[in-house]
Amino acid sequence: MKKFITYFEGDRVIWIITLLMLAFSILSVYSFVPILVKIEGGTPIKYVTKHFIYALIGLGVAFWLHKKDPKYFSMFSKLGFFVAVGLLLFTMIFGTQVNGAGRWVRIPFVGLTFQSSDFAKLALIVYLSRLMVKKEQLYNDWKQGFLPIMWPIFIICGLILKDNFSTAAIVFMISLALLFVGRIPFGKIATVFGALVLVFVGLVAFQKAVPELKILPRLETWENRIFNRLDDERNVAANAQALNAQLAIYNGGLTGQGVGDGKLKEYIPEAYADFYYASFVEEFGSISAFLLLLAYSILLYRIIRIGLRAESLFETYLCIGIGILILTQATVNMLVCTGLFPVTGQNMPLLAMGGSALIMTCASIGIIQSIARKQLKTQEIDD
Repeated sequence: MKKFITYFEGDRVIWIITLLMLAFSILSVYSFVPILVKIEGGTPIKYVTKHFIYALIGLGVAFWLHKKDPKYFSMFSKLGFFVAVGLLLFTMIFGTQVNGAGRWVRIPFVGLTFQSSDFAKLALIVYLSRLMVKKEQLYNDWKQGFLPIMWPIFIICGLILKDNFSTAAIVFMISLALLFVGRIPFGKIATVFGALVLVFVGLVAFQKAVPELKILPRLETWENRIFNRLDDERNVAANAQALNAQLAIYNGGLTGQGVGDGKLKEYIPEAYADFYYASFVEEFGSISAFLLLLAYSILLYRIIRIGLRAESLFETYLCIGIGILILTQATVNMLVCTGLFPVTGQNMPLLAMGGSALIMTCASIGIIQSIARKQLKTQEIDD
């Protein structure tokens, strides 16, 4: 292991956590997919093999990116943003429908799918980090400074919103948090937030008045998730997946039921993704859940530490944005499974069954390690 890790430069703690989580994900996916086998057929090996391919691709992307100079991420951030916009538009028109939402692009010939919003989240954080540095002296100017920073956020979140409200809301809040860290005037941030709340209320009213236009085609789904959550005793059937997830956590106890011995995972849709935490606690217990939370906390700490040591503000903003994104996704998954948050489509970074989310999380780790690698090289020169 020590010889193997020497090929991975940068922060070794982050590499070790990443590699351990990816390795553990293979075991957990194999254990958590019975519901998928029941619904779509096949065998657990089929899905584990597919996940293993995604994990290898993700690790390869992380390794490739961590060898690059961070300056290239800034140089190509604008291109990445426009690619993200193009992918979201393509998905909106030609995307594959899953559970009533057209979020996926099917890759020809290989049978794999890609969720455009996963790429868009990272692309926005990178581009936003660059804009914040570029416009630093113009924050107080609405036209020249503030609005040019906000427009990319509006565009990305607006394109995601139609089919994925939770992701759009999370990306928007992470972006505002990054702006706050960048010392953009709070009054301007609050003004924009208030204005967008009013716009969203207007869109909801318009959808209610003219539903055939499908301005917000998934509005009813969003409403059901919120209202069912508020009144779960009267909506047992509608809240079955959320209630089963909470019962699975209770059933896990301190040490869990054991690998493969969880029962409620067979009745929880997306037990291997959106409800990963519930399946995890059922089989591995609350003690392991605490260790999992600790691992994510250490990951965030190391990422922020790298950001604060960075030579440029771009690298600092980029690390903070990526760190917040990874921790937010993990936290939302936990909150949904424990019933503290309405059901959303956020899976556990590095652990849930692979797809574009796994690849883009690995890409994020690669970017962080590129910055860490640069710092180590600089330190060696100084010494």
